[in-house]
Amino acid sequence: MPKATPDAIMDAMANAVRAAITVEHVCSGEPANFAGIAAVTLANVAMVSGDIVSADGDTNGRKFTMAQKSAVPITASGTATHVALASGSVLLYVTTCTSQVLTAAGTVTIPAWKVEIADPV
Repeated sequence: MPKATPDAIMDAMANAVRAAITVEHVCSGEPANFAGIAAVTLANVAMVSGDIVSADGDTNGRKFTMAQKSAVPITASGTATHVALASGSVLLYVTTCTSQVLTAAGTVTIPAWKVEIADPV
């Protein structure tokens, strides 16, 4: 028997993560947990209504797209390698990004990107 997850459950998983996101962090490494975000954050920005759009996945599952954020203040110098999504106290999602050197007091643009939760295979 193949693996399966009902669409309602896939929707609930994606919606729970999407609804909890309050901050997007540009990081110099992968934070291990919420407490570890502070040590690696180079820039961060609050997420507001309309910054996250949900849809069916490109090939399967569910996805949500993070809107581009321009002129995000850089608070620490370092090389950006990861982007993390968090709520007030929970690390929700981490992904890699194009490596880029950031300098404190400058700004960075975080391009639009997506999170996709694939159907089980």
